[in-house]
Amino acid sequence: MSLFQYELEKWILFLSSSFVKFHQKTSPGVPHAKDKIYVQSQGIATVPNTAFNWNTFLQHSEINQSADNLHVFLLICGLRQVKDPLYLVDAFSEWHQEEPNVYMVIVGPEVDPVFTREVKAKVKRTPGVRLIREMAQEDLHAVMKNCFALVNSSVSEGMSAAILEAMDLEVPVLARNIPGNSAVVKHEVTGLLFSDPQEFVQLAKRLVSDPALEKTIVANGREYVRKYHSWQEERQTYRQLVRTLERSPED
Repeated sequence: MSLFQYELEKWILFLSSSFVKFHQKTSPGVPHAKDKIYVQSQGIATVPNTAFNWNTFLQHSEINQSADNLHVFLLICGLRQVKDPLYLVDAFSEWHQEEPNVYMVIVGPEVDPVFTREVKAKVKRTPGVRLIREMAQEDLHAVMKNCFALVNSSVSEGMSAAILEAMDLEVPVLARNIPGNSAVVKHEVTGLLFSDPQEFVQLAKRLVSDPALEKTIVANGREYVRKYHSWQEERQTYRQLVRTLERSPED
């Protein structure tokens, strides 16, 4: 936890009757406020567009191959350095040149204009990698549902909604081995964790060639989201908290 986060949490607890956290960890400097803290995991709900046309999307992405034998690895992120969208590009492109039916598609908003230009220039000259502008959530969920795997290559991450959404949609996850990701993705259980681009390619190849591993990861990921990231449970927590605050004598 950063100094800013620590101080912010102290002030929120000082000013509030209650405070909802998405993680179990609580600042050591505020033990007196433990009765005000409610821990609620981030709730996940996916709503893929049922009218979405996957083949049309592939054509617009300039992927001119049959969807039947295609493996699309989807990276969803805002184009900024902390998300490191170019981390896997070179290694993936080498793999694509060996196996032309694998593609990486990067989707996300142009957050950092300078970095966005760098990403666009790199992707433009890199075979097997495509860059798509930000999409409506329902369409993005449809793309996720149709892709082979969801990729996260961030340098730092809190709790990735995209990872949890992929699990909910029964899509396997390959994530960079950083604390925020490893808190959700258990290697070979709910997903696969990689520490460098070469390991990513090795694990991606393994996932493509091992349907049993894919099936296990998908089933475990879906169960994990259902058990720990229910949007219904999150809604109920906030309802109960509001009722508690309404009964509280504090102003």
